[in-house]
Amino acid sequence: MNSIRVFVRTVDPLTSMAVSHYLDSRPNIEVVPAEEHTPVDVVLVVAERLTVDVASTLRKIKATLNAPVIMILCEITRNDLVPAVECNVAAVLPREAASRERIEEAVRTAAAGGGLLPSPMLGELLRHFEQLQREVLAPNGLHASGLTPREIDVLRLMSHGFDTSEIAEELNFSERAVKRVVSEITGRLQLRNRPHAVAYALRMGVI
Repeated sequence: MNSIRVFVRTVDPLTSMAVSHYLDSRPNIEVVPAEEHTPVDVVLVVAERLTVDVASTLRKIKATLNAPVIMILCEITRNDLVPAVECNVAAVLPREAASRERIEEAVRTAAAGGGLLPSPMLGELLRHFEQLQREVLAPNGLHASGLTPREIDVLRLMSHGFDTSEIAEELNFSERAVKRVVSEITGRLQLRNRPHAVAYALRMGVI
């Protein structure tokens, strides 16, 4: 089994040393330096709260390492949740609850593609996205995936093996309109081709 490579970023060297030493002692976990091009599976950030400077650090980490982030914070507010998620934060631990075992659990969960949030924060995040869907996406004919109903219809038929002419006939579109829909999807979402677009729709659970 490959080791989970973790980069630790803290506000003080003593905390960094303690957290790094513990994680390094655990099976299949390796703390690595954040050198450029160093592969990293999880980033662990310890801070007082999500300040502008910390958010800027998270954006840089996302741009360079593109790994899930675990945040250990003394304080986090409702307004911090969405910016944190946008910066690849997959787990949040309150400082007072961040035992060594909980930190290890968060690292393994994030490395496996999961998330870990305290129940009140999870509920707050779900309410936020429900509000976003109701007030922003739905009035503009958009799904949370970023796809319109028409685009979802086209992708669903593509997933069943329909070609352009068959999709056009099924949806009463012109072939040019079908091609335009596909072009809009791949361009807007930066997808490589039709199979990639279908895979995206499947991953988002819309088809």
